[in-house]
Order: sequence, then C-alpha cells, then structure tokens
Amino acid sequence: MKDSPIILKYVLQNALNFNGTANPKVVLGQVLKEMPGLKADVPNLMKEIESTVKETAKLDLTQIKEKLNQLAPELLSATEKPIDLGGLKPLPQAKKGALRVRIAPSPSGPLHIGHAYGASLNFEYAKMYAGKLILRIEDTNPENIYPPAYSLIEKDSQWLTDNGLAQVVVQSSRLGVYYDYAEKLIGLDKAYVCTCDPDLWRELKNDGKACPCRSLKPKQNSIRYAQMFGEFGEGEAVLRLKTDIQDKNPAMRDFAILRINQHVHPRTKTEQRVWPLMVFSVAIDDHELGITHVLNGKDHADNAKKEALIMKYLGLNIPQYKHWGRINFLGLKLSTSQTRLAIEQGEYNSWEDIRLPFLPALRRRGYQPGAFRRYALEIGLSLNDKTVPIEEFWKNVNSFNKEIVEPKANRYFFVDDPKTIKIVNAPSKKVELDLHPDFPKRGRREIQAIPEVNISNTDYQRLMDPSAEKNIHRLMDCCNFQFKNGQFKFVSEDYNNYKNNPDRGLIMHWLPVQKNLPQVEVLLDNGTTVCGLGEEAMNCLKEGQIVQLERRYFARVDKIETSKKNTKIKFWYLHK
Repeated sequence: MKDSPIILKYVLQNALNFNGTANPKVVLGQVLKEMPGLKADVPNLMKEIESTVKETAKLDLTQIKEKLNQLAPELLSATEKPIDLGGLKPLPQAKKGALRVRIAPSPSGPLHIGHAYGASLNFEYAKMYAGKLILRIEDTNPENIYPPAYSLIEKDSQWLTDNGLAQVVVQSSRLGVYYDYAEKLIGLDKAYVCTCDPDLWRELKNDGKACPCRSLKPKQNSIRYAQMFGEFGEGEAVLRLKTDIQDKNPAMRDFAILRINQHVHPRTKTEQRVWPLMVFSVAIDDHELGITHVLNGKDHADNAKKEALIMKYLGLNIPQYKHWGRINFLGLKLSTSQTRLAIEQGEYNSWEDIRLPFLPALRRRGYQPGAFRRYALEIGLSLNDKTVPIEEFWKNVNSFNKEIVEPKANRYFFVDDPKTIKIVNAPSKKVELDLHPDFPKRGRREIQAIPEVNISNTDYQRLMDPSAEKNIHRLMDCCNFQFKNGQFKFVSEDYNNYKNNPDRGLIMHWLPVQKNLPQVEVLLDNGTTVCGLGEEAMNCLKEGQIVQLERRYFARVDKIETSKKNTKIKFWYLHK
C-alpha cells in the first residue's frame, strides 16, 4: 500500500508512547484522520497496521525512537510531551525511557504497608514511563540500623515490584563520594567546619546571626575538615552549608551536612567516623544516580529545599520533586523500632508473625504485590492528607487481592473440630466437584459419600438444638437429612428438595470417615489456630499454593508434613 509510511510513523509513535507495543485501533484512528479516503478499505488497512505493529514489536525503544526521528521528527517531539498514564497524573518534564525514580528506606527493619504505598507508586510511574526504579538503602546513621534489614528490604522491594528494581545502592559503601563533594563545597566557600558549642550556635542561629567559624577562609576549613577524620571528637565539629543566615525558615539556616559519629556501624565497623547527614547524602546520590523525579511524602518538603540548595551550589541538575499527603492508618501500629522490641520481648514470633502489617508476614500469608500496587494507583499522587480506618484499608486491599488469587485458587472442603454422625438410609455415592466452578476444564475431585460423615462440631451443636428438629438440613452437594428422635435420617438427594422446603435448615461441609484424609491446621490472622480434616484431594497440594476453603476463606499452604500415618497440611489464613 502506497500509504505505508503514514502507517509506520503512527505505529512508531504509539509504540514509543506505550513501552514498545502499539495499539492497532489507535493507529487506525490516527491514519484515517490524516487520510480520510482510506475509510473505503478499512479491513485491508487494518491488516497492514497489524502487520506493521508486529514488526515494530521486534525493536527496542531506542531503535523505535531513531526510526521515528528519521521518518517524522515532529511526532517524536509530540511523543515526549507529558501524557496521562494509566490513571496517574503525568509528571512534569517526564520523558518516556528517561525517567529515574528511587525508594530510599532506612535499614531499621523490613517494609510495612506504609512503605508499600510509596514503593508501589514509584514503581508504577517507572513502569508507565518505561523508566527505572532504584532502591537506595540509607544507612548513614550508625545508631539506628538493624543488620538483617538490608536483605529484608531488598527482598520486600523486589517482591513488591515483580523483580523490577534496576539497581540497589547502599549509602555506607559510598562514603568516599560524599567526602569528595564536601571538599568541593569547602573549596567553593559554600561550607565551613563549625566548632562552636551547640547551644551557643543554636542561639545565634535563632537570632539570625553568624557564628565565628562562618568567616573562616576555605583553606582553614580544609584543614579543619581533615581534622574531623582523626583529631576532633564526636560533637566537637560539624560541617555546615552556608545559606542565608536570616532565612525565614530557621531550619534552612546553615544546616549541618556532615558530623562525627563514632558509633560502630554494622557494615563499616569503626573504619569511618565522619558521616553525612541525610539531606547531603540524598542530594549527592540523586545526582550521581541520575534521579529525574523524587516522589515521596510531604514531610520531606523542607529536606527537598535543602537538597536542591546543595545541588545548586555544586552546579548539578535538580530533580523534579512531587510529594504526597500523609496517610494515617487508624488503629494500626507501624513503628519498626517498637515492633522490633516487641519481637525481642517475645510478643511476636518474628517479622513473619501473621498479626503484623509488615511485608514478610503479608507475603507469607499469600498477599500479591499487585494488590498493594492497585491500592497505590487508586490513591494516586495527591497532597491531601488521608485518614484511613484500618478496616477500610484491608477491605480495599483484600478486594484487589481477591481479583488476583480467586481465579487460581482451587476449592476444597475443610471441617474443623470434626464430629462424626451417621445418616440412616443414606445411599453410598461418589460426589464429583469441580476444582474451580468457573474453570471446569481444570479438573474435578471426588469425595466418597457414605452413611458416616464428619461435620464441624459447631454445626453438630446447632443440629442438637431442640428447635432444629423440624428442619431439613443439607450436606453440601450431597444429600438432605433431618435430625429426629435422636437419629440423623436421610430425606433426599436433590438440592431443589432442600431449597424449596419451607423448613430448610443448615447447609454444611462434610467429609467421609476414612483414613487418608489429611490433618489440617489453619493459622488465623489473630494468631490462633483451628484444626480439622481436609478432603482427600488436598494430599496433592504443594507448599505456597493458595486455595479457597469453601464457604470460609482463602488460605496459603505454608507447610506440608508427611508421615507413615498421615499428611498434615498447615495453612495460613489470607482473607475471605
């Protein structure tokens, strides 16, 4: 077709907009808008578009960009304009393929649901702009480090982003970089070593007055800076950035950027004693790592101003800063330090304790990373503060998680605290049930129904209630029965006989009385355990598999213990 270049340019533009994959229908609309005469042959036009889309999909983003620049450079510039991406608001000056964002937790413990929101939001933006997400572990405060957190945080972050981290950086391994930049600031007369008494300096700062150290020449500050690494003691000297000493915001006045801390660091031990303050290490790293956009909570707004000032002094590019409002989860304790203490005191078993809102525990229960990312997308990047009752949070996350796990979770009967009953005159039969009612091709399971069955003790006690004697009850998918004159008596098999009976009573799970039923334990979200029996088909389950215990809840197989006598399956409760 003679109009192939028109098709190609719009395919390339659309592919660049959407991470290498063009949408043929969108391209069709663009081609017809430019060449309305082609409407007479839409079927053939669509075939050529689809063929071009297929060929373009073989190219990477760089090749697509080069081809579009050669064919239609005007469309390339249009492509690079910020666009609305998947429900998230576009970021200022963000470009496809060039976005670099970061998450920057401190290693005080693993990530919790609060971290999950920020990490998910950054990842979704990185994904939508075909950019990169960097994990930077900020460990320049030796006094608040939990050594296992390094691996815990990386594991949590990789899980939450489907292994989408482009790079992992640990700040304590980059101290030499910070020292070099500090020397540059001293040489530019933008930083000075202050040895004033902290209380005196604070008083001068509050009055908008400079301390005596501020007037020292760069050469003198260089000598003092070298002395921080061996001669000055902790608290005797700090490196300060020169700012407006009368700034309206006292926090911005000559703030510290390096200090001496002789606390033993778990990674560097006693090798280093000079440590950067967070705003300094963050500013340097954001430049060195090529961060284009910083997305974090508005409680970091003042820090962002300090970081931008440091970059300005050094002549570095300043990233775009976008903040979100505080999210206060009502009724939930998210303090890492307090939780760590509670674990040490035996209140919780570990970070994987089922009662904790930390990612190791939630991952073990069977939560999917996509559920937390969906929640972040729903909230978006907004400056408005939010107060979220914890019940509302879990309702939303559980709903998103259910959408992910429900299609995959096979169904099984589970009878807790089993009690054996005999149904007089009940026929012996095999009950066949789908592993999943929506996917019959997945397979079926068989349960042998015989007169003696196991029901839960709770259901048994309900049957014993004298007021229930007239009721017709049902063993789910099996038969109807009645408890009368001290006996359980068979009534019928058909469900309609139960449904249409005005005296219908309970529908209950059941299991046959047989030897090869697995023992089942379910650890609930309050830390208690329920025990019972599972159907024979559960013997084929594997650790890590998520199932639905019918009419109860979703649960994840945590551990399977097999012996000569029986199989024990230990589940963790997920949600209803």
